[in-house]
Amino acid sequence: MSISPRETEAFGVALATHFRPGSLLCLFGELAAGKTTLIKGVARQLVGIDPHQVVSPTFTYLNSYKGKICLHHFDLYRLKDHSEFLKRGFDEYFDCGGVCCVEWAEKIKPILPAHALRVTLKHLGQNRRELSIEHEENPI
Repeated sequence: MSISPRETEAFGVALATHFRPGSLLCLFGELAAGKTTLIKGVARQLVGIDPHQVVSPTFTYLNSYKGKICLHHFDLYRLKDHSEFLKRGFDEYFDCGGVCCVEWAEKIKPILPAHALRVTLKHLGQNRRELSIEHEENPI
C-alpha cells in the first residue's frame, strides 16, 4: 500500500536495489495509477538522476537514461499490441545488459519473458495505491 507519490517513488527505489543488468520490470495499472512515479524511484536508484528528469515517453515509446546501469523506460500506452513492439525491435532491449521498465506491459503480455517482475498498481482514491508484486515462476 502506498499513501503518497513519495511512498510510490520510495517503493521504486527499494525494488531497484535488487535489479541487475537484464532485469525487467513490467508495470500494470490504469491511467494515473502511479507507474511513472514508481519508475522515477527506480531511475533515482539506478542512474542517480533527479526524479523530475524522468518523464513518460508516451509519444516516443522509449527513454533511455545512462548511469552505472542503463535504464530503458518504455511507455506502451499508444502501442497497438505485441506485434508492433516486435516490429519496432524493442524486444532487443530485454537482452542489452540494462534494466527495462515497461509501463502498460499488458500490451505485450504474450511475449513477456518468464523472469519479468510484474507490479500491478491499483488506484484506490486520492493518493492511495495498492501495489502487488508477482513473478511468473515464483509469486512474491
